[in-house]
Formats: sequence, structure tokens, C-alpha cells
Amino acid sequence: MAILAFLGRRRGHGRLHPTDIITYAYLGLGVLVMFGPVLWLVLSSFKTPAALLAFPPSPLPYAQETVTVEGYDEPLPLYDVAQGGATRRLAQVRRIGLEAQMIDLANPDETVSVPVDARTPVQRVAFAWSNYTDPLRQFNFLTYLKNSVVVTVAATVITLLINSMAAFALSKYEFRGRNAIFLVIIATLMIPISVILVPVYLVITEIGWVNSLWGVIIPGAATPTGVFLLRQYMLTIPDELLDSGRIDGASEWRLYWQVVLPLAAPALAVLTIFSVMWRWNDFLWPLIVLNRSELFTLQLGLNAFQGELQVQWHYVLAMTVLTLLPITLIFAFLQRFITTGIASTGIK
Repeated sequence: MAILAFLGRRRGHGRLHPTDIITYAYLGLGVLVMFGPVLWLVLSSFKTPAALLAFPPSPLPYAQETVTVEGYDEPLPLYDVAQGGATRRLAQVRRIGLEAQMIDLANPDETVSVPVDARTPVQRVAFAWSNYTDPLRQFNFLTYLKNSVVVTVAATVITLLINSMAAFALSKYEFRGRNAIFLVIIATLMIPISVILVPVYLVITEIGWVNSLWGVIIPGAATPTGVFLLRQYMLTIPDELLDSGRIDGASEWRLYWQVVLPLAAPALAVLTIFSVMWRWNDFLWPLIVLNRSELFTLQLGLNAFQGELQVQWHYVLAMTVLTLLPITLIFAFLQRFITTGIASTGIK
């Protein structure tokens, strides 16, 4: 009731004000633009391959209705055919060029030739749950899921640890070259990933981490975006807190672990969301490092549905929906920290 009361608030108190119409139209358009593609993706994941290729496309998953007729091995598709101002429901036996051979269910022994343009398929809303169940049986989906979870969790933990330690040093210690080091870290944002792929791969090969999940986790552990985000937030933490801790005999590690990190929780939550999104959706680097299917992540597993001549889009869409669920849950759990974390990182 509170949500409905909030959504129904009007500036005109008893009647709609022009600003109310503009506001709700703007918000409705924003919701459509942002969530429309996601809703279309979810609905399309329940469509059959034929429904995905249908034109014009429909938002709901429709399936061709069929009927079992004695004397035919397979169910026959149903069509509504306009003849002589009336509409008849016929079952199609076969199609020959521009003509369709059809039968009337009341008289299945009589065959009628109908132009293909004169028939309309009889459809019903049907959800193809096999799009979700078949890949789970035919592919190592659980293995791909486990690998993605391991890579994402381990990489996120290492990213938070390394970036927070670097940000702590750059924000709370005074030493020569501090600003220069920070500028060098930020400058690496301008280096495209394609430039460093070969050097990083050569390093990974020398270490022996090819076809190893560590080869996917470690190279991107330290991110300049994370260092910048956490440093700007830690600058807002009063230095007097650290000085009082040093007077009480606390070590630098204890100040970092028990004072700075708890106070920087909103920024850490924002970086957690970013890191999970980066690692969960990463495709190019795992594709280069991993060659064994038992080590594939979900994104590489989705690539298995794409062949040279055919792409199984119904499976790709269904598995894409499943890969979106973990990120959605994490975002829903940590989204309340986003505004606080970003607003307090010096951007304002």
C-alpha cells in the first residue's frame, strides 16, 4: 500500500498536474528503455527455434498447435484457411512450392490444395521449458557454473585486498612520489586491453598457468578503477582516527583491517559489484588462456552452442538468462551502497 501510495502521488493533490504527466511519461520511458530488452530476453528464452525466426516477431512465446490424425505418423500443424468468405480449420499434410496439401478434420480422406498465403497458423502461448532443461543434460553446465563462481569469487576477493591496500597507502601515507605513482596507475586506464594481451599471455605461459583458473584470476586482480575509487573514498576518513589508533599501540595492519576497511564498506561494496560484473562476463581472456572444456567458464560454455553453420539461439538465450541471475542477486543485495559509495569518492 505504501508503494502504491507513493506511485500515485500527484502534485495537483486532487487532479493530474501537467508536471505529473511529464514525470510519469519520462519515468515510464526510462523503465521501458532499461528493462524492455531484459524482458524481451527472458520471454524469448522460452521460444522455440521456429518462433524465434518468425516475422514479425512477437513478444510472447507462441507455438504452433498440432493435431494427431489417424493414418499419419506425426502430429499435423493446424491452420485457419479463408475460403469463400468463411474460415475453415485445416491440418497441413505437406507443402509443395506455393501450395499446401491440407485435410479437414471432419473428413480426413479428402485432400485440399490451399495457397500458402491464404492460411494462418493456429498458435497458442507455450513456454519451451526444454530450452533450460536440455542444455543441463547435454552440456557440462554445472561444471561451467562452478568454474565461473570460483573465478569470480577468488578474483573479487583478491581485487578487493590488493586495491584496498594500494588505496590505503596512497591515501594515508605521505611519501615522495605518491601523486606520481597514483597518476601512473590512473594512466593505465588509457591502455587498451588488446595491447597487453600478448605480453600477459607470454608471462602466463612462462609461469605455467595456461589451462589453469589461476591464469584467469591473477592477471586482472589489480585494477586502476578500484584503486581510484577506494583512494578517493579513504581520503574522506579522518587521519585523526589513525593517529589515535597509533597512540593506543595499534599496528599499521590493524589500522588498515579494523579501522579503514569497515569505514570504507560502501566503496568496497561498489567495487565488489564492478568486479563481479567484470569477471562474470569476461570472455576474451578466458578464451585465450583456457583450452580444456572442463575448465571453461559460463561465457565460454555459451560459445559451445554456436556452430559453423547454425547457432542454437534458443539455448543461448536460456543460458544467458541463467548467467544473469547471480549478478542480479548481487546487485539487489549491494545496490543500497552504490549511491553512498560513489557520492563519497570525490566525484561530488
